[in-house]
Amino acid sequence: MKTTTAMFAALALVAGAAGVAGWKSMQGPTAQAAVTRAEPPAPAVSVASARMAEVIETVTVTGTLVSRGEILAGPEIEGLRIVEILVDEGDKVARGAVLARLSRETLDAQLAQSDAGLARADASIAQARSQIAQAEANAKLAGADLERAQALLRTGSSTQAVVEQRQAAERAASAQLQAARDALRAAEAERKSVEAQRRELQVRIARTEVRTPAAGVVARRNAKLGAVASAVGEPLFRIIENGEIELEAEAPESRLGALKAGQRAVVTLVDGSRINGDVRLVSPEIDRATRLGRVRVTLPASAVARVGAFARAEIEVRRDVSITAPASALIYGPDGPTVLVAHGGQVHARKVSLGLVDGARAELRGGVQEGEDIVVRAGAFLRNGDAVRPVPAATAERSR
Repeated sequence: MKTTTAMFAALALVAGAAGVAGWKSMQGPTAQAAVTRAEPPAPAVSVASARMAEVIETVTVTGTLVSRGEILAGPEIEGLRIVEILVDEGDKVARGAVLARLSRETLDAQLAQSDAGLARADASIAQARSQIAQAEANAKLAGADLERAQALLRTGSSTQAVVEQRQAAERAASAQLQAARDALRAAEAERKSVEAQRRELQVRIARTEVRTPAAGVVARRNAKLGAVASAVGEPLFRIIENGEIELEAEAPESRLGALKAGQRAVVTLVDGSRINGDVRLVSPEIDRATRLGRVRVTLPASAVARVGAFARAEIEVRRDVSITAPASALIYGPDGPTVLVAHGGQVHARKVSLGLVDGARAELRGGVQEGEDIVVRAGAFLRNGDAVRPVPAATAERSR
């Protein structure tokens, strides 16, 4: 009986041991999997390759559309009424075109008087010339009589008294001739004076027509029929010379040095219209109060551009091909900007020299080579040497 009991105990012990061993052998792989699951896998990060791309640097300026050259057309003579207006705002005018006419009745009457004075001067000149001819004849006759008297006196056929009479007659004839010549000079001087007055009147009459000194487009008309024209105050017409319009803008002092004449610009109007232009002038002076400098951008003839309108211009100051990366990859720290480069299953911090940041792309002037994978996002949550699983940014976006 004791022997049987000991055998059952031994068998139970062996069976227990076998069960435990079998349980351990059955649970071995599952336990290892549990251990494996306890270790977190490397996080997936979106990466994008640093690539060469065209970089365009621009400077944004704002300002007002103005005429490149403004012509002020007004009267050159005072006190005359406006009797005719020949142009209106928006009209194109050629050089020398008549814009308005002033009354000229008084000037025409003065011109008629001048014509009469010119006729009188001509008559005086003709009369003086006749008197000169007559005086020359008398002087010649008197000289001949004096010569005969002197010849007779030498032969004793005449007296000294006769000779003296002939001398007096000759001197009188010479005096009359000189007087006639003086009268001619006076008449000619009078004619020149009348001619000068007449030319002045003709100039004044010509000025009753208000003309434009250059071609252009009438921007503003202040002339009104019946008004007395005056050169003082607002001009009668404002004209955009040759119809050329420019953007007069202001640029900050820090960016003014990058602007140069000839640079391309795209001007945007308030209605969204875009016009290509060119920088014509960069002012050498900076306003002391605002620290801004003036910039002039020339625009081609356009039906949508209006003087006085507000506009914005994007001026291209540099165009180059450089290594670029997503702007979201930049990490800004006290030592400057850095990016994380994914290589060999780890991230490596690289200090970069930052160029232009334009929208979603940033220019990297140093620190990264073309083709290297750069962490696009979540760079702030990673540290140098962290294990990662790089996923191309395009693939990551599709998986979402």
